[in-house]
Amino acid sequence: MKFQAALLVVKNMERSVKFYKEVLGLRVTMDLGANVTLTGGVALQTQENWCEFISKDLQSISFGGNAAELYFEEDKFDDFLKKLAAIKGIFYVHPVQQYSWGQRVIRFYDPDFHILEVG
Repeated sequence: MKFQAALLVVKNMERSVKFYKEVLGLRVTMDLGANVTLTGGVALQTQENWCEFISKDLQSISFGGNAAELYFEEDKFDDFLKKLAAIKGIFYVHPVQQYSWGQRVIRFYDPDFHILEVG
């Protein structure tokens, strides 16, 4: 068995694809309209389509649960922080944190309030 991708449900595909391209530099590898696969093992699925797949209504999908994250590593972390600070509308989980082992990370939300960590 081979892991393929983490799938995130999104309310607006165009907005989400633009965000992941502009903020994280990901590229589209497959675009099926209601499902878009990005580099790095990230897949986006429209909320409507996802609800059809799992036989649920739109109200059964909750966003912003703070129970999971997608984790990315960036060699030029300080440059990334400057880029992120220049983007309007970013909502941060917390400011930059440094852990006892020396790693620095920033956590912020995507447009649907999925947590993204960059370290």
